[in-house]
Amino acid sequence: MSEIFGFDAYSPKEIAERVETVGVAKAFLPLLSMLMLGVLAGAFIGLGALYFVLIKSDASLGFAATQLLGGFGFSLGLILVVVAGAELFTGNNLLAMAWADGKISTFDLLKNWVLICGANFIGAVGLAALVFLSGHPEMNNGEIATQYLKIAGAKCSLPFWTAFFRGVLCNVLVCMAIWMAFAGRSVFDKSVAIVFPISAFVAAGFEHSVANMYFIPMGMLVKAFGNVGTNAYAISWVGFFKNIVPVILGNLVGGSVLVGLVYHIIYRRAGLNGNN
Repeated sequence: MSEIFGFDAYSPKEIAERVETVGVAKAFLPLLSMLMLGVLAGAFIGLGALYFVLIKSDASLGFAATQLLGGFGFSLGLILVVVAGAELFTGNNLLAMAWADGKISTFDLLKNWVLICGANFIGAVGLAALVFLSGHPEMNNGEIATQYLKIAGAKCSLPFWTAFFRGVLCNVLVCMAIWMAFAGRSVFDKSVAIVFPISAFVAAGFEHSVANMYFIPMGMLVKAFGNVGTNAYAISWVGFFKNIVPVILGNLVGGSVLVGLVYHIIYRRAGLNGNN
């Protein structure tokens, strides 16, 4: 165990060991547990997205304040995933470390990613349906519903490469948040480690695939059944897949390559014996 700047935190090398060990455990979870934890993670990220839209609907806030405060609200989702326990596709991109060290096979890696991504989708869409039925989008004189339409419409209209690179940058920050959360020993430590990277990616407008599994279906529900009186927003399942494919690819590159494999090379490659 190591102390860094007087705090009782795990060192980066110890984090790498913990991430790899946890990655192996995640890859071999029983199927039912894996799927249920994936559904929970999709719903948890959806709750963070809900929090973001609530803040976004306040017209009295300026752009920077809205983005920053919305980002802090969105952090709720990953805090729930890490502290309460759930399986999130974007975070599980760090399983690339265990794969690179030969602890799990390519099949195990891809199976986890596919199953967790699908389960996240179910959780996010299921939460969107529950939130819509609750009447939540009608709050603030319908401004929340309008924000869902604006957000979903903008996401469905993103060019492929814009969505891809925003996905890359998003998951660099998400995986760094998870990486730093592994350094903490308490709920407070983990929460502080999560809030700043997550609020940064949200404030910057980057793209998170699981969040979009909540935002865009919610936009479709509001457009089809809401009381907003407009069809001006191009929101559809075609638009959903035009967004989600490049964002997933970008998330994979950002999380598994630029974080997971980079740290594997630094700390876990055979023969490397650095301490910090």
